[in-house]
Amino acid sequence: MSAAAQQAPMQFSPTSSQLAMAYSVCRGITRAAAKNFYYGFLVLPRKKQEALCAVYAFMRKCDDIADDANLSVRDRRERLTTWLEAFHRAQAGFPTDDPVLLALTDAQRRYSIQTDLLDQLAFGTAMDVLELDEPGFARDVPVIHYATFNDLSQYCYRVASVVGLVCIRIFGYRDRSAEPLAEKTGLAFQLTNIIRDVKEDALMGRVYLPEEDMQEFGVYPADCRTPSDPARMRALLAKEAGRAREFYAAGETLIPLVDEDSQPALWVLITIYRRLLERIAARQYDVFAERIRLSVFEKLTILAKGFLKRLS
Repeated sequence: MSAAAQQAPMQFSPTSSQLAMAYSVCRGITRAAAKNFYYGFLVLPRKKQEALCAVYAFMRKCDDIADDANLSVRDRRERLTTWLEAFHRAQAGFPTDDPVLLALTDAQRRYSIQTDLLDQLAFGTAMDVLELDEPGFARDVPVIHYATFNDLSQYCYRVASVVGLVCIRIFGYRDRSAEPLAEKTGLAFQLTNIIRDVKEDALMGRVYLPEEDMQEFGVYPADCRTPSDPARMRALLAKEAGRAREFYAAGETLIPLVDEDSQPALWVLITIYRRLLERIAARQYDVFAERIRLSVFEKLTILAKGFLKRLS
């Protein structure tokens, strides 16, 4: 993908009304698509809410391009490159009328978010695009993406740990030890998503569970669509859940290290995702009968507790 664009000869400066509209668009995207993250955002001061919505909208665009089954692999990669180049140009001060890029570049300047972190988010989604993802390609068996947990961790770093690093820059922190903790917290979230979405991903032809772990429990790629031996799949997913729980412990340590006005939001996010993981465990890791989720009422209850923490 592209290197950063050169600085524009005359820096484009959007009006306050343009920025307000841009942030409104990003909030709408986040509210519609971020079923869990959006609840955490609501506990933040408004400016921080806006910044996180802008980051999420940027990520959503990357994901939508990478997952567009109607496009060839080449077209998806080209569109990701074009999208990232457009971001670099906007970040360098060239005019843009894209509301997501208007909001993102404003948030980036306001909270000193390194361009490299946002690039890593795009690179991570590009890792999902395989040559076998061509439209109309009949894949009888889903493809394992990662041989080892270390390989999976590198993917999770780009699509989730980097999100944690971006979030704490918006939250605010002074202690550098917050950074590795944010990386581990993002990894916990992503492992929870991978466990929950095993069937959904497999139906798209993708298996994110490490091959070495699957071999340990005698699980095959086709089992990720319909397990031939539910007990083996249960044991495999329990192992990944155990790893996630270890990383959630880092999140608890991270909370007091971010600015006080952001601590309730981080608590809400960790609580929602960890409770989702425990809901999956309580159902014996049966993620195949139906999609396991927390109800809106449960999320609102957690959100209310988050507001109380902010007021206390």
